[in-house]
Amino acid sequence: MIHTEQQEILRAKVNLETSRIAWKELQRFFASGAALAVSSKLDLIEVAYQMSADNKAQVAQWLQEGALAKVADEQAAAWYEADADMWAVVISPWVLVQQADLMD
Repeated sequence: MIHTEQQEILRAKVNLETSRIAWKELQRFFASGAALAVSSKLDLIEVAYQMSADNKAQVAQWLQEGALAKVADEQAAAWYEADADMWAVVISPWVLVQQADLMD
């Protein structure tokens, strides 16, 4: 039971650290290769939680499926041109991003 409480506390912490931000504000993370795109089919908070919990098997599955990937140059350019808003959370050394208007 304590383990479950700890998991819920960590999920809540990740949720509190998630914020809405313009893609243009995230350019330095993209340029350094630290921006990871999370598919709109996934829950950003759950992905961040699984990464922070070091669930390598789940993260590897998402990477293999393409549901989690480094932001591609083409995607970054499209978001920049569209002045897109993102949901973002830092799971060091990564910044996980998900397009906000797809979630709203």
